[in-house]
Amino acid sequence: MKPLLSRLFPFLDSGKKEQEALIEKAHLRAKELVVKAKEEALQIELEAEKTSRKKKQDLLSKEANLEAREQQVEIQLKRINTDRVSLDKERESIRLRKEELLKKLEEISKLSQKDAREMVLNAWEDKLKGEISKKIRAAEEEVRAKADEKAREILVDAIRFGAVDYTPEYTLSSISLPSDDYKGRIIGKEGRNIRAFELATGVDVDLEGEGEIRISSFDAVRREVAKVALERLIKDGRIQPPRIEEIVKKVQQETDKLMVQAGEDLCHRVGVYNLQHDLVKMLGRFKYRFSYGQNMILHTLEETRIGVALAHELKADVNTVKLGCLLHDIGKVVVDEEGSHVQLGVDLLRKYRLPEAVIHTVEAHHEDIPFESVEAVIVYIADAISGGRPGARHEDLEEYIKRIKTIEETAMSMPGVSQVYALQAGRELRVIVKPDQVGDGDTEVMGQKIKEELEKKFPTFPGQITITIIRETRTTTTTHG
Repeated sequence: MKPLLSRLFPFLDSGKKEQEALIEKAHLRAKELVVKAKEEALQIELEAEKTSRKKKQDLLSKEANLEAREQQVEIQLKRINTDRVSLDKERESIRLRKEELLKKLEEISKLSQKDAREMVLNAWEDKLKGEISKKIRAAEEEVRAKADEKAREILVDAIRFGAVDYTPEYTLSSISLPSDDYKGRIIGKEGRNIRAFELATGVDVDLEGEGEIRISSFDAVRREVAKVALERLIKDGRIQPPRIEEIVKKVQQETDKLMVQAGEDLCHRVGVYNLQHDLVKMLGRFKYRFSYGQNMILHTLEETRIGVALAHELKADVNTVKLGCLLHDIGKVVVDEEGSHVQLGVDLLRKYRLPEAVIHTVEAHHEDIPFESVEAVIVYIADAISGGRPGARHEDLEEYIKRIKTIEETAMSMPGVSQVYALQAGRELRVIVKPDQVGDGDTEVMGQKIKEELEKKFPTFPGQITITIIRETRTTTTTHG
């Protein structure tokens, strides 16, 4: 069958041979690849073994180095321990030697170690005492000289800043007229208009001035009501009794509003904002309140500006000083309450929960309690400067003489007093005592008693009273001529 096929299809035999040749060739190629793979695997194995052997040698080398270092550390530790023991022995030897020397020194000098130390310190102290004392005195004199000069500068600057342009009205208020024709209209027929005006307001009206009308009253509130009412009547033009009564009544009802405006103006001028409305309204009453002839708005403006200037110079709390100066006399306008204006003011400020630092400045501004802050001292000084400056306050002659006599009589009532002189409007009291009845130690006691008696008789006083007790002994001897 096969020969037949071969004869019929001879190309079949040639294809088979080619196929067998290819297969043989593939077998040879596979053997070559296997041999090559085995060679590469062997090479890799040899390299891995070589690398492993090298790493093992490195590790053994490092272990050897580590053991060598450990041995060196042990040797150094042993050497340190040996040195430490040696050092301890030397230190102990030195200590024993020191004690031996100190003991011998104490035996020779007959002084203990404590006594010797004190002797050395005392010697140095004596040596330096004179030099230190000289330096301290020189420093004190330099500081005192500079402090006095600086204090004068601060006070002068503060007083200069305290100047205000507010014009207080003590007993008179003036109103300018558009023309003198208005005087006749204000007087009215047979004087009925002016009589109705004076009756409704309780003030005196002076028409003698040229181009102006003067309103006089010791009641500042009445005077302000009369002034505002008259200005409105002049502007309105209808000046007749019914209209006068209507306008005056309306202005009287607006008095609270006027006080709030005055309080707001005062607060703004000193730079205080967001104060409680009731306190602002009470501050407005200062416009109609006088203390020994000094308008309280004028006094408050002066004191606040002086206090703020001092606070800036002395690096104090400016806000605390500002509020303290503004509110220090608010107790004077508290109504329907009994007590000193200081205590009334303190109670009022605590009611409105003002800071304790501000309340303390108010409580201490008349030295009723000790000063606990620089701000309190500044408020006190500013108050004294504004109230005590020449021309700030005035009283009538009768009250002035009465006060001076009361001050002198209070001092004269003390036993052993020879003469008494009240000077500087009663702010200085000189008391001369009998030396045979009053000793040096009694003068301070007498001064304190006079102070207490004056405080009882004058709960409030413009400024301070300085009491000076003078005790003088004189001996006179005459020779024969």
